[in-house]
Amino acid sequence: MRAFLTSKAARRALRPVADLIDQRIERHVRRALESAPAARTTPGAGVSPDAALHQELKTLRNRQRPLELFFDGTGRGASRLPSAPHLNRTIAELAQVTGDRDGAERNVAQAFRLLIAMEALGVGRIAGGTMNIVGKLSAVPLLDPPNDEVLEIGTLYGMFGAALIRMLERAGRDPKLTIVDPLAGTQLQPGATMGDDASGTPVQGAAVRVNLALAGAAGAAARIQQGFSEDPEVRALVSDRSYGVVIVDGDHSAAGVAADLEWAERIVAPGGIVVLDDFGHPKWPGIKEAFDKHMATDTRFAYLGQVAHSGYLRASA
Repeated sequence: MRAFLTSKAARRALRPVADLIDQRIERHVRRALESAPAARTTPGAGVSPDAALHQELKTLRNRQRPLELFFDGTGRGASRLPSAPHLNRTIAELAQVTGDRDGAERNVAQAFRLLIAMEALGVGRIAGGTMNIVGKLSAVPLLDPPNDEVLEIGTLYGMFGAALIRMLERAGRDPKLTIVDPLAGTQLQPGATMGDDASGTPVQGAAVRVNLALAGAAGAAARIQQGFSEDPEVRALVSDRSYGVVIVDGDHSAAGVAADLEWAERIVAPGGIVVLDDFGHPKWPGIKEAFDKHMATDTRFAYLGQVAHSGYLRASA
């Protein structure tokens, strides 16, 4: 915990909680140390210094548990307390991809706070590891997409889309979100058994709308098209505009990602950003496989780099 808090960005993101924990640790350890001599010199006390210190530390751990609930994996499957190396690596990768070191550190801190707040207030969860989510939320505004139209292919509970709206608004943008997702009750992935979600919430349209409402007017105005991104009818309904941002986070198989990249070629605006989620993740080799094959074609996309298992592409004219 102390090593994590030495990171400049982590201190900014967690300062209120860190200060509270530090104060409690210092107060309880000081009390334990002050009581130790008394335990040795008071006749009949019957309590050793080690026992007194052990009891104080046990009390401290019990009082810290409610704070830990903000960050552990209970109800979402993954801890939201990153290590200092993971945080620093994400900032460094983000700075390299965007060319903005100061913006990278600022956005990572803001995105981390936002992630904790969204999962505390919303229903369900945001899919993915902490740095993967924070990286995407941070990178998109810094990459300065050419327009404010955002297409999210695969949303789970809509919470990431709501958070991305908020991050774009912080950058002075006017985001307009379109979502494509089957909303089939559970998370779907070909060849993988996903089971019940760790949050206990069904994956359905009502949950998505509740979470989008957390983003205010822009969230309430978001378009939701239920269905699969490979379906020609679904594509026809949402291909009515050019998108400044396309988030590819649906079918993680090589065939599914290939189909989404082919579609993105036709609907992303000149200069637009395409985000490949779980890029390079060992659990989902089909994503990198599809990317490699696509980049060997006559594509509009230029590879910008990778941040915390997300790949970033920019479209030419």
